[in-house]
Amino acid sequence: MMLIRPATSADLSSLFELASKTGPGLTTFPADMDILEEKIESSIKSFNRDVKEPALEYYLFLLEDSETGKVVGTSALAATVGLEHAFYTYHLGTVVHTSEELNVHNVINALYLGNDYTGTTEICTLFLDPDYRKNGNGQLLSRCRFLFMAMNQQRFAPNVIAEMRGVSDSDGNSPFWDAVGSHFFSMSFLDADGKSGEGQNQFIAELMPKYPIYLPLLPKLARDVIGEVHPDTRPALNMLEKEGFEYRGYVDIFDAGPTIEVQTKNIRSIKKSATYQVIIEEDQQFDSSLSTQYILGNQQVVNFRSCYGQAIIQQDNIIINKALANILEVDSGDNLRALATGR
Repeated sequence: MMLIRPATSADLSSLFELASKTGPGLTTFPADMDILEEKIESSIKSFNRDVKEPALEYYLFLLEDSETGKVVGTSALAATVGLEHAFYTYHLGTVVHTSEELNVHNVINALYLGNDYTGTTEICTLFLDPDYRKNGNGQLLSRCRFLFMAMNQQRFAPNVIAEMRGVSDSDGNSPFWDAVGSHFFSMSFLDADGKSGEGQNQFIAELMPKYPIYLPLLPKLARDVIGEVHPDTRPALNMLEKEGFEYRGYVDIFDAGPTIEVQTKNIRSIKKSATYQVIIEEDQQFDSSLSTQYILGNQQVVNFRSCYGQAIIQQDNIIINKALANILEVDSGDNLRALATGR
């Protein structure tokens, strides 16, 4: 059984081992014990906080193989971005240059630096151990967050974004960085991206060019990767597009990977899931011909649990067996959020 739960202090060494498998590009999940410890501590405080409206909370979820106790995946939610440290993006726009005397009318694409996503919720830090990329584990790891959001709407903003990893080679070299950022930061792409992932964003305001960047001035290799994702990120992008996320011309300032967005209320997993009252059948063995597989999430916060499970829904009730109830830490009369896996 694969189980989703919040991270605890006891998970630090397991998280470090998992982070060591990420390779370059996932800057929000570095193989750094101090940073990971800070993330865990921040998450614990956030899950325990009584929240009336979203602020600086950070929620870190783990995927655990309950048979072995091994931590095999992670995903997270940042309740808001840009409130403590500026959140920078480039927006792809146009500028028109016209000369009536010369009968010239040129429409030129350009990138504009801005902070338009300040205050939005961000889904982030999604990583699954390569050995466990099967049996729908990636779906569970990603979509469990939306069940948590659906049951705790006051903790999150009306809009949600996801930054997708841009194009880089196996050594972490980025064509867009080579054409733009490298001229202003005097450091490697991985170093700059890593500092940004750690929340050290003041250097961006100090060093980044403030004027629009005209795309015709960039080499074709850099232009071609604007808004494109790394091949390894394509499955995650496809998953989020099915949830309703869209690309609207915003890209990362370092590798030009797309930032995608959606209104929280329009996320598919939120719209297609519902809350039911639990009925426990002590010895019930659910036949797949009579029951349906769901992604299930309890309605707790600190002790949030989510997993796949067979269940029967009858009007406002959801019938599960005792074993599944124990895993989800629910009793008869409690509430479960359920999302049919085919939806």
